[in-house]
Amino acid sequence: MGCGNSKISSSNIVILGVIQIMIGIYHVLMWYFLLLLYMGQIKGVFGSYEPLTYKMGTALWGLTFIISGAFTIKAANYQSRYMLVCALSLNILCIIVTIIAASLTIVELAHFRSVSYKNYGQAKLGREVSRILLFSYPLEFGIALTYSICSCSHLGRRQESNLESVTEVMSNSF
Repeated sequence: MGCGNSKISSSNIVILGVIQIMIGIYHVLMWYFLLLLYMGQIKGVFGSYEPLTYKMGTALWGLTFIISGAFTIKAANYQSRYMLVCALSLNILCIIVTIIAASLTIVELAHFRSVSYKNYGQAKLGREVSRILLFSYPLEFGIALTYSICSCSHLGRRQESNLESVTEVMSNSF
């Protein structure tokens, strides 16, 4: 599998897949942490803090990173056209999910409703977790984009070589 004129080995692709899986597990665990954090809030005078990303389960979208990483590893080990297209599709889905999740996190961090004094600490900690998750989105975006570009290039070259071989066979038969 290669990008442009350079070659990326299958072991490097496996490493990209493993990093995607680790990021996905991290996001799922952070969502679980936020679940425990926000479920433990005490109803106060101003209500409880339920941010947009928590309501939508944005960190739980890390499951797409895990699935995409697994397909990326599988595609690196078994380079069939079907596996490459599946891994490419899932990585494009990861790019879209990353952009949406980062946008929602930025909107959440830009707007802060006041909460009761008892829940302020939990809300502040939840916002810090959202900030930390915001820093991991560019990493996932970069990994998914890198794999997508490389697999598109590889699929394009593979198709061109198939077309050339058919042309050569037809010209040799005449």
